[in-house]
This record gives sequence, C-alpha cells and structure tokens, in this order.
Amino acid sequence: MKDNKPDNSKPIRKISNKKPVAKPPKFNIMWLYAIVILILLAVGYFSNTGSSKQITYQDFEANMLKQHDVQKLVVYKNGDLINVDVYIKKQSLDSKPQYNDVKDQRSITGQPNNGPQYTFPYASNETLNQALAVAEKDFTDAEKVPIDYQQHENILTNVLFQGVIMVLLFAAVWIFIMRRMSGGSGGGPGGQIFNIGKSKATLFDKEAQVTVTFNDVAGLEEAKQEVMEIVDFLKNPKKYTNLGGKIPKGALLIGAPGTGKTLLAKAVAGEAQVPFFSLSGSDFVEMFVGVGASRVRDLFRQAKDKAPCIIFIDEIDAIGRARGKNNIVGGNDERENTLNQLLVEMDGFGTDSGIIILAATNRPDVLDSALLRPGRFDRQVSIDKPDLVGREQIFKVHLKPVKLAEDVDAKKLSAQTPGFAGAEIANVCNEAALIAARKNKDAVDMQDFQDAIDRVIGGLEKKNKIISPEEKRIVAYHEAGHAIAGWFLEYADPLVKVSIVPRGVAALGYAQYLPKEQFLYTTEQLLDGMCMTMGGRVAEDITFGKISTGAQNDLERITKLGYAMVTIYGMNDKVGNVSFNDTQGEYQFNKPYSEKTSEMIDEEVRNLITSVYDRTKKLLTDKKEGLEKLANKLLQKEILFQSDLEEILGKRPFDHRTTYDEFVNGPEGGNQEAAAGNLIHEGVADHSGTFNRNPEEKEAK
Repeated sequence: MKDNKPDNSKPIRKISNKKPVAKPPKFNIMWLYAIVILILLAVGYFSNTGSSKQITYQDFEANMLKQHDVQKLVVYKNGDLINVDVYIKKQSLDSKPQYNDVKDQRSITGQPNNGPQYTFPYASNETLNQALAVAEKDFTDAEKVPIDYQQHENILTNVLFQGVIMVLLFAAVWIFIMRRMSGGSGGGPGGQIFNIGKSKATLFDKEAQVTVTFNDVAGLEEAKQEVMEIVDFLKNPKKYTNLGGKIPKGALLIGAPGTGKTLLAKAVAGEAQVPFFSLSGSDFVEMFVGVGASRVRDLFRQAKDKAPCIIFIDEIDAIGRARGKNNIVGGNDERENTLNQLLVEMDGFGTDSGIIILAATNRPDVLDSALLRPGRFDRQVSIDKPDLVGREQIFKVHLKPVKLAEDVDAKKLSAQTPGFAGAEIANVCNEAALIAARKNKDAVDMQDFQDAIDRVIGGLEKKNKIISPEEKRIVAYHEAGHAIAGWFLEYADPLVKVSIVPRGVAALGYAQYLPKEQFLYTTEQLLDGMCMTMGGRVAEDITFGKISTGAQNDLERITKLGYAMVTIYGMNDKVGNVSFNDTQGEYQFNKPYSEKTSEMIDEEVRNLITSVYDRTKKLLTDKKEGLEKLANKLLQKEILFQSDLEEILGKRPFDHRTTYDEFVNGPEGGNQEAAAGNLIHEGVADHSGTFNRNPEEKEAK
C-alpha cells in the first residue's frame, strides 16, 4: 500500500558512472609569443629575398649585359629549367634612369632591395654558358660577368627551419633571463616569472622530516619549555581547550647571534609532527612591486590548507621594521606593504585559527610595535647566552661526535669560556678536533681545547711575526701594567694569563681574566675595571716617559664605559640620576638635553677618566718593582699564568671566589686561587693553553 504522507527526506544523490570530462589545457601566453615571432621571421625572410622583376634573356643581353651593368649572375635549379638571378651594379642603378623601377623598390619590412633586381628562366646550364660565351666574345676577362651556381632551395622549408631555430633560441634566452630575475629554479614556486608571487617557503612534513629534536638543544631550558608547550598543544589540544585555554598565535625568539634560535625552531619542526613551513624574512623581498605582499598571501593560503601547522620566519627584522622611519617622501615602500599584509594575515578581520607563527631575530628593538602586540606574537622568548651550567650542557652535546682523551672535562671547558654562545662553543670543539688531527693525535685532549679557545679569542698565533726588540719591550710593560693593576685592585677580575705572543691581525699581546658571572655591577667594580684597563697606558708612561698607540683599544672601552656611567647608569653626582639611553633610536638627530648639559657630560667624563688615570698611576708607581720583574719575566717566557704572578708578586690580597669555584666546590669550600690554579695546571702542559674571558672584555693591543 502506498503511503501518501509528504516525503520530507532529502533526495538521494545519484552516483554517476561517467568518467569526468578532462579539462582542456590552460592557454599559455608563451605560445602566442612564439607564433608572433615566427610570423615576423617569415615575413622578414620573404622580404629580404627581394621582389625581382621577370624579364627575358633577350632583354637581359641587349639592355644589361652589353651595357656592362651586370655585377653577377646566380643560377639555381627550378624543376626542368634553371632560374637566373641578375644583380645590377650599384653605380648603374644610381646613374641610369632605366633602373628606376627597381632602384626605389623596398621589401615589406621597409628594407632596400639589395638584389637580385631581375630574373629570367633558361633551359639549362650548358646552353646558358654557350649563349653568354657568344655575347661576351668581345669582353676582356675583367669585364666578363661572374656566375654563381647554387643548389636548388625550397624557400618555404628554409623559412620554417630558420624560424623554428630562432623561436627555440629566443625561448631559451627568455626562460634563462626570467629565472635569473625571479631568483629560483623552474620547478619550484617563484622559479618562473609567472610564479614570482608564490611563496618560497620550504615545507617539512612526513615526507621531508626534520631529524633535530629537543635532545639536540642544550643550555636553553626555559626557552625550550616555552616552545615545548606549543608542540604539546598541537599533539594534545583537548588538554588545554577543556579548561578554556587558547594556544598562543605566535612566539618570537629573541637572542644574540649564535645562541640557538634557528636550532630551537628546527627542534620544534622535528618534534611537532605537523606541517612546518620555513623561510627567511628576505624571501619576501623582490625587485618587483607587490611581490612581497603576494608571497605573504600565498604562504598563509598554503598554511590554511595544511592547518594545523607552524610557520617559521627567520630574521623577521628584514620585513618587520618599524613603519614610518627613513621613508622617501612620495615613494612607495615595498617593505611596509609586505609588513601590512603580514599583520593582516596574522590577526586580521578574517583570520582563521590553526596556524602558529614562530619568528626569530637578534634585533627586537627595530621591530614594529604592531607586530609585537598580543594576538600576533603572544610570547617573546628571550634566548640569552648560556651560563656556566648551560655551557657545560652545550659542550656535552658538541663533544659527542668527537673522539676525546680521558682528561677532557666539559665542566672545566665551560668555566674557561664565559660569555660564549652556542655557536662559539661548537666552533671551539671543531677547532680542537682540527688541531689534534694536525698534530696526528689519536684523541683530542685538553691541550687541544686550550689551543682552540686561544685561537677563537685572539686569532691565529703568529710567533714568526717580525717585531723589533723595542716594540716587544713596550708590549711587555704594557701587559705587565694590566696584570699589576688587576692583581692589586679588589673588584677587578682575577687575571689568569698574560701573553706577548702576537695573534690575529693586529694584536701584539693580550691579557685574559676569569670574570665572575654577574648581571649587576656597582660603581666600585666599574671603576676598578677601568683602572685595570688603563694599566697598560700608565705603565708605558712611567717606564719610558712616552706613550704608544697600543692603548687604542683600552681607551675606546674606557671612554664608552665612562659615558655610559654618566649618561645611562646615573653614576655621576653632578649630572644626576638621569638616563639618556636611546634603545628605540628616537634621538637620531636631536639630543634629549641642552648644549650646556652636553658640555657638562663631556667635562664629567673627562674628569672621571683623569681620576682613573691618576689612581692607576699611583698604584703602579708604588708597585714599580713588581712591574719591572713581571715585564722582564714576560720578555723571557712570553706567556705567564697565575702561578707565575703568585711567585713574583705573592698571593693576591683579596679572597673573592669565582663562579667556577662555587660551582665545583660548593658554597663553603675552596678559594679562587686554588680553583683557577687547578684549571691551569690540569689543562696546560707547555704554557700555550689559556683561559677565556668574555670576548667583549678581551685585552687586544
């Protein structure tokens, strides 16, 4: 029985067995270019063959040959007959009116008719030669017309062949130029001129997996925790969304060069197990207007298709600089257009979720404030240079592939490299392995690491550099002045090594210290450090009664520190507790103080440096005997360590423990001399090893 109730169900979708009709190929404009070029070549060829006038042999012989107007004849086969092309002499064309009809005749392209001007058929070559012999019987040999016999040629075939060759050649040159202009290969996005607006991002997915994991990243525990949370959200989103949480839309990695920003991003790519787009900020920059914004749109379009996914933009300051600065009036700033499009895509009106942005830069001060706001980069992950514990962990990672001797200790190496970033530590490990291989060793020992640290800090050792005895004596007293000042100043860093062996480009000597790892400095500590830096110049003055250019680096550092104390840190009573630190570049042309204040600042800095000089001169004058002994010992041995200074000057009169001593022996045990002495004597066998201090505090003369 049929049910009469209305049927409210949706109609069933029928499945068709018909195969989908293939779409016709898209029209390629390159074919149009090829056809146009082929037509132009054909027209040019036909026009260049000339439009010769048909005549008879009788006209040729009577009006041209007998008048000595023929320059040459060209004969070629044409079926059963032959064709004879007649070329008239130029002077005859210009002087005789009978040739006016062919003289002014031009080809289709407007080129002059250079011949042949006339043509006539004939029976065969033999009969033509007989007829010409009879006609030229009274001619001299010079007056006889030369004949050029050519093979039969098919004009159409010749034109087509030459046209195809020219089109192929032109297409090859066109493709080559367009690829060079677009800066990429033909296979990938952006490789051709018509794909120049495509994103250049490299996609890492299941097929192209990144092997770097968080286990390969050491010394960045806090930063790892921040980005690991993003990875965990991608793997277990319900854990956070059940509590109402939202994943940050972006994380900005900020840190000095070599601290591991890109390495951390690689670890995120290896751990996340989601599509990962990687590119540089400069990949958006192109010579064509509008390309940057187009590439941003294409990047986010691809990312939305792959969501959830991660986009990593390295060196984002290339396109993320603050807008409105250094603009040309009336000009179009392509970088600003690219940044505007990036801001819209990251958190615009129609932004979709599921895309997480990672970016890295070592210049956060130049970035636009709109780029840094929450909703775009919710987190700013600071990646600082590692501390003592962090350096030890980084050394352990980079020492894994190195064949080590038993005496190598990552903890000792970390103590000798304060201020080193991860890239510098990797360089030290690689240099040590190269040095050991150069010496044909079976394993890399502590001595090789000492030499590697020395080379990374001071440069290549140049023992064969020609230095006069007088210059060497000046360098010895200069370095001895540093050592004496640092030894008898309470807040100066303990000296570990002083050398007068030339290194690098212009360093004739250097002193190295073992600074305590701290973030805050008092006025007394800064003044003692300035006195220690001034020790070299003062030692030259009180010893030789004259000064040299060797203190240029010292004076530069002292001047910068003096101005910082007065204008930034507020450590001057007369100027007061003010700071004119310009981190945002706002004082490019206008100083935030008057000319009178500027003069006061200059005067106070000069007074500060003068007081430092007088204090250092008094100290070295009182210790002049030790200065003489230390300088003579340096001239004798070239390299002195802390144990040598204790032998000459006695124990250092201050008992300040170093960070390494506290790390190794605990809060109560040991002292700085014992800890440093252990490092020296365990790590150095031939007085060529070294301690490293912060590279920014290196004494290079």
